[in-house]
Parts: sequence; C-alpha cells; structure tokens
Amino acid sequence: MAIIRCPECGHQISDRAPVCPSCGIEIAGKVTHCPQCGEVYLKDMPECPYCHHPNHLFKSDQVLESKKTDEVTPIAEPKADSTIIATPPSDNPKKGEKKSHTTLIVALILSLLFCGVGYFFYNYAQQSQEKEAYAFAMSSKDPNVLENYLNKYKNAPAEHIDSIQAHLTTLQQIDNDWTNAVVSNSKAALESYLQKHPDSPYKVDALHKIDSLDFVAVQQANNLVAYQTYLADHPNGEYVDEVNDNIKKINSTVVQPEERLMISSVFRTFFQSINSKDEDGLTSMVSPLLSSFLGKSDATKSDVITFLNKLYNNNVSKMTWTLQNDFNTAKKEIGDEKYEYSVNFSANQNIENIDGTSTTQHYKIKAKIDPDNKISEFNMTRIIQ
Repeated sequence: MAIIRCPECGHQISDRAPVCPSCGIEIAGKVTHCPQCGEVYLKDMPECPYCHHPNHLFKSDQVLESKKTDEVTPIAEPKADSTIIATPPSDNPKKGEKKSHTTLIVALILSLLFCGVGYFFYNYAQQSQEKEAYAFAMSSKDPNVLENYLNKYKNAPAEHIDSIQAHLTTLQQIDNDWTNAVVSNSKAALESYLQKHPDSPYKVDALHKIDSLDFVAVQQANNLVAYQTYLADHPNGEYVDEVNDNIKKINSTVVQPEERLMISSVFRTFFQSINSKDEDGLTSMVSPLLSSFLGKSDATKSDVITFLNKLYNNNVSKMTWTLQNDFNTAKKEIGDEKYEYSVNFSANQNIENIDGTSTTQHYKIKAKIDPDNKISEFNMTRIIQ
C-alpha cells in the first residue's frame, strides 16, 4: 500500500483505491510509476506525460488484449455415426427407496441454498455497515471515531483502511499544532494556527482565546482608542458589554480632544462677539437661563446684552479680548450620556480709548457649558499685576 497522487486531479489517495473519490477515475491496477521520474500515470498511456519516458507496459498490454480477442474456442461437432440408445424404464423393486433418496437430496440442496442466501444477506449487511462507518469516519474530525473504525473493521478493504489512517494522521497533526498554540498563549500563534487549519475542530476555542487576549490588552491600555479598536475587531465578542461600560466611564470623566475643541470654539466665539459688538452672536453662545452671570443668579440673555453695553462706555473706541489657551476642564455626567463641563481659563482685555490712551486688564474666568454646548455659567475675576 502506498499513498499516491491521482494522475487525473492530484488528490491524495491509496494506490489500492478502486476509484479516486475526488474525480472518479479508476486507480487500482490502472496506474504505474515511471521508472525514470517516479511520477504516477495511467497504464494505457504510451509514455510518461511528465518526462516522456516510453511506457513498456503499453505494448505488452496491447498485444495481450489482441491475443485475447483473436482466440476463439472451437465448438465440438457431433459425430455422424453417433447412436442414441434409449434406456428402457427399470422395473427395479427399490424404486421407492430411490425416491426417498431424491427427496433427501432436494432437502439438502434447499438447505444449502437457504444458508447461502442467508450468508449473502448477512455479508451484504456487514459490508453496508462498514461502508456507512467508513463514510462517517472520513467526515469526522474526532480522532477517536477513526480509531474506533480501525479497531472494529480490521478486515475492511485496504483502500478504506489506508484512507482512514491518512485522515487520522492529519487530525493528529492538527491536535499537536493546537497544543503548541495553546501553550504559547500568543495571539500571533493562535492566528497562525487558524490560518493553517481554517476548518479545525478547535476553531471556536481559538477565536475565544484571541478574544480574551485582546480584552486583557485593551483593559491594560484603558483608553478610548483601545476599546474602540476591540469593538471593531470583535463586534460580537464575549466582552462587548464590558468594553461599552468602560467606554461610558471614560466618556463620563475624561474630556476627549473633540470636546476640548468644542469648548475652545464656544468661548472664542463669545469673546469675538464682544470685540465686534455682535449681540446676536453673543447671545447665541449662552443658555436662555444662566445659573450665574457675573454674580447674578438666574440671569437671562438680556443681562448678557447689558454687560456688553456696559463694556463699551463713552470713552472706549475699540476693545479686543484674547484668550490664553490655558483651559482647565472638568467633565460631569448629568444625564444618560449628557455632560456638563466646568472650565477655568485666562483672558486679556485690551481697551483703546477715544483720547488715544489704552489699557490692558487680565482676568481669570470661571464658567460652565451645558449638554447643548451653551454657556450656562460665567464669572470673571480681575487679576491685578
């Protein structure tokens, strides 16, 4: 017995297999090995299709077939002088005894016939059972199933035993590779195993271990980018709920870059509106009701406009506010994914008077921004330098 490549489709099979299970071409007794290159090809080919070495079996097989075709078995002719002698009926007194013997012989023949039929059906049933067991074992990925077949059907066709043993060797190699991947406890080793054995019976376990390793890694990083990467790689992962909870915790306390940009934009627009005396622009940046505005509780947008008008008294010709970009921001969740931002920063006020003089004032500002990105609290303290 040997495992060969099918000369038609290249499938790995036993050289005792009646036909290739992949393409159906006959194998047993129909193939030969090239003595020059060692490749397997069909006996009825005049030469090796790989190295073109002449097939010496080709001519001898052809001659043998020709001789078989030409041989004719003569039919014996009856002799012309043959005489058929009729035997007269016997008057033997033991005629009844002969009839008894005939009955016994018939009974014996019938018994043998019944035994033969019974043996035939028994043997047929055994063969059918073996074929079913063979098909089941070849489709199984459990080495125990294949070993049970080999132990139970030791007299199975040689090609079946060869195929089962080859399949068992493959499964045992898969088991060895799986053990090595698990012992390594490495994501790269597990991914390499899946790439090498995409239909492995341990595929689910491998994916679970990769999922667990990735979750441990993102927990150690504990940042928004890491958790979002996990969700992208494992949308149906085992730890999706925990990752979403961690993302929510981060969002409720950690100010993200896009949030810092929003806060900076709100206050820059607010002070640019003061510089240009733009009442609409100024009031668009504040809530309808401010919890505190320059010390006044429950202030409205009208109070904000009053503040603007007070800044530009009769002596002021131009005013410029500049922010110092020293924002210190805290974040607080006040609803389901709704956040309030407490902000501290510095600003300089440059005033140009009508008489040509100018002054510069420094302020420390404490404010809040509501979930609608509007200023809900605004207070300033002048810093004397």
